[in-house]
Amino acid sequence: MRDIQLVLARYGVWARDNSGVSWSPIAAGFKGLLPTESSKVESCCDDDGLIVDAAVGRLAAVRKPEEVTLIMLHYRFGLSKREIARMRKVSEGLIRQQLQVAEGFVDGCLAMTGAVLEMDAYTQKIRVAKVA
Repeated sequence: MRDIQLVLARYGVWARDNSGVSWSPIAAGFKGLLPTESSKVESCCDDDGLIVDAAVGRLAAVRKPEEVTLIMLHYRFGLSKREIARMRKVSEGLIRQQLQVAEGFVDGCLAMTGAVLEMDAYTQKIRVAKVA
């Protein structure tokens, strides 16, 4: 079972880094040699990013567009749930519930498609065996 919040956090960094077309000041072939802006969370690879992006796109097509907005605000732009709640003038608990539904949908899409992500080795929830 993967930790969908960690998957979405890595996806958010990937989406932020890969959005828009811009000129790169680094010569072709040398990208990645210079350190980029540091982030608390690592990015995912392009293949994983595209897979998760498809699941988020499915969320936009099937569910409410507000849920996609929540995922983008929280994971891509780094706004806290409290900040989002203040912006929308609703309770933080409501934002938490809506975000949890959106995360569950994306996790379900990934599970239903049988997607195997490269980052799965790092995003697995550790199961602790209960001793009776």
